[in-house]
Amino acid sequence: MNPLPELNTVIHAQGRLRVMVTLQALPPGDQLAFSRLREILEMTSGNLSVHVRKLEEAEYVRSVKTHERRSPITYFSLTTQGRHALEEYVQALQTMLSAGGPASATTERPPGGAL
Repeated sequence: MNPLPELNTVIHAQGRLRVMVTLQALPPGDQLAFSRLREILEMTSGNLSVHVRKLEEAEYVRSVKTHERRSPITYFSLTTQGRHALEEYVQALQTMLSAGGPASATTERPPGGAL
């Protein structure tokens, strides 16, 4: 029996996974403003900042800081490495789900499917 794959712990946190999936929906090269990302994900600025920083440290997310008129604005995009890491993460989840988990191979289920 093959062991189940490890999940990428950087991506696995719910907030970071939500950021990755949202940015992955953009075409490569497109970016999303911090304020719009915060609005889509319904996160506080502080919470989003912490998750984005962790993804930047892993080089999964790229940020570009600029100004529009006199206001600072930060844009985010998924890096090629980030897209690849998310694909691997999804594949690992699919492998785990298709394997049914370690309990399914050893546990008999009574009628009705309850354990």
